[in-house]
Amino acid sequence: MAAHAGLLAKHVAAAATPGVALDSSRKVQSQSACTCELRRCPLLGRSVAGGFSLSRKEMRGQQICIGGRRRTTTTTKSHSQNESGSSSSSSNYVGHGVMRSGSKGHHRQSSSQSTIVVRAEAGSHSHDDAAEHSRRGAELAATSTEPLIVRAARGEPVPRPPVWMMRQAGRYMAVYRELAKKHKSFRERSENVDLVVEISLQPWHAFRPDGVIFFSDILTPLPAMGIPFQIDDVKGPIIEKLMRTPDDIKCLHPIELDTLGFIQESLRIIKNEIGDTAGLLGFVGAPWTLATYVVEGKGTKTYTEIKRMMYMAPDVLKALLSHFASAVATYIGFQIDAGAQCVQIFDSWGGQLTPDQWDRWSKPYITQIVDWVHEHYPGFPLILYASGSGGLLERMATTGVDVISLDWTIDMADGRERVGRGLSVQGNVDPAVLFAGKEAIEESVKDVVRKAGNRGHILNLGHGVMVGTPEENVAHYFAFSKSLLYAPNEVPQNAVV
Repeated sequence: MAAHAGLLAKHVAAAATPGVALDSSRKVQSQSACTCELRRCPLLGRSVAGGFSLSRKEMRGQQICIGGRRRTTTTTKSHSQNESGSSSSSSNYVGHGVMRSGSKGHHRQSSSQSTIVVRAEAGSHSHDDAAEHSRRGAELAATSTEPLIVRAARGEPVPRPPVWMMRQAGRYMAVYRELAKKHKSFRERSENVDLVVEISLQPWHAFRPDGVIFFSDILTPLPAMGIPFQIDDVKGPIIEKLMRTPDDIKCLHPIELDTLGFIQESLRIIKNEIGDTAGLLGFVGAPWTLATYVVEGKGTKTYTEIKRMMYMAPDVLKALLSHFASAVATYIGFQIDAGAQCVQIFDSWGGQLTPDQWDRWSKPYITQIVDWVHEHYPGFPLILYASGSGGLLERMATTGVDVISLDWTIDMADGRERVGRGLSVQGNVDPAVLFAGKEAIEESVKDVVRKAGNRGHILNLGHGVMVGTPEENVAHYFAFSKSLLYAPNEVPQNAVV
């Protein structure tokens, strides 16, 4: 049923537009017969496209359309209902990408603030049936019970880009640091069910992201394959048993899922806690990245040992990568069975390979995982992230995953074009901007959302949130991002038509 619904959504989405809003308190109706609900929430930031610069006071009670062109006449009529139930009408001026709404009647300007409406950078379409497409897209988005992040991953219509952050739970949060003082071992924090659940839910309680990723590590399943390890808070991962020879590989065994029961139990509790308010995200390490750790023995900046193995012992490396591919695929299924609704594959060190090397030493094993998941769990969405992947995007797009996550060094517009309009994208706000002021955060978020288009985009950072990031800035990043709405009356910009 879910797979059929997803297929139907993709057919409709080729023409439908996401224009439905959340928690609505105002209606704005234009001559193009498209009605969208606008939620009253803080409208943050001063500068908007088209040369208009409005003060915060001026922006109260106004609808701002960022980028693109509107398919309405210069003057439109809008009908809004204030908090007391009285209706009022106003005249709207439509400028280049900006509609400024006047306030009349009983409209309470002092307390009314509107959601930002974002238009795709690629330009608007002029299909005669755009209003009907908008209505159908809005209905589809409104009736779906799946979390926004799952629908966006599949490329289905959504009213706004869902938002979460890599490394969402961790040391930037004071509550985590206090917990870590009592529980000093990372292995304990990431393998004790009560602690995993508590830490995973800390950012959810604080910021209400659209995705909740469980607290763990890509190396967590290694002992279940026969590779013990430790994690030092300063030095990072330390592998106790290196994998460099044929005899080393022979010591490996199939992943023993019964030793990972804490993973499934944690996921089930988290899923029960968040319900349908957010998507539950699982994650795994890609075979190449896992192999890098177990061959090098620790984190590295040179990758000399594993790259030497590429040339001097290719058959040993192939055997190791094949073993990891089989184990990781099974581990993903293990997470799905426990309630994960989307899984991200981290090829953290894939960007250290040349494109040709990645084609040989990483891509085939990721593809093996993806094929297994899609065979056993049809329609399940997978995300692929590789740090420093600017030279790999086109190749990543051919692995069969549903979403390509872009790091912050890639312009979102370029990345979208290189990945292709048939895939969803994730990212890619520079994590460093969260050390700046609120206005810088807003401009960075708006820039990414504009360029990503209005379908198939999950808003995220281009890398994990950094230690020392001010929590108030993280809170603002989430609040502002969730105030965005896609503009009505547009065919989805990344649709394959």
